[in-house]
Amino acid sequence: MKTLDEMKLETDVPVVITNEQGFVTYVNDCFTSVFGWSMTEINGQMITLIIPNGFHAPHHLGFSRFLTTSNSTILNHPLRLVGITKDGREIEAEHLIMAEKHQGEWVFMAILRPL
Repeated sequence: MKTLDEMKLETDVPVVITNEQGFVTYVNDCFTSVFGWSMTEINGQMITLIIPNGFHAPHHLGFSRFLTTSNSTILNHPLRLVGITKDGREIEAEHLIMAEKHQGEWVFMAILRPL
């Protein structure tokens, strides 16, 4: 499997990376063209910015459970989910979420292939 750094380089699919606190640290140009936010606008924002409101609580629960146990049922498995664009539109996409530890902290990356 490719590392997160190798996956970042893919330009034909939207990619978003967050730190273990859930703050966006990277988006690629394809993410910007599909979802509308530039790196400058979304850098440092919570990932919930692109998650529908009804999914915020389950996201926070799963995220904190993973940080406590390091066990996940959703990592590395394609998920059909909805993402929110800058202008508020919902985009259905296949999400592939991965996690790696870098310098003792988790880093999460999602590839969001629009459907």
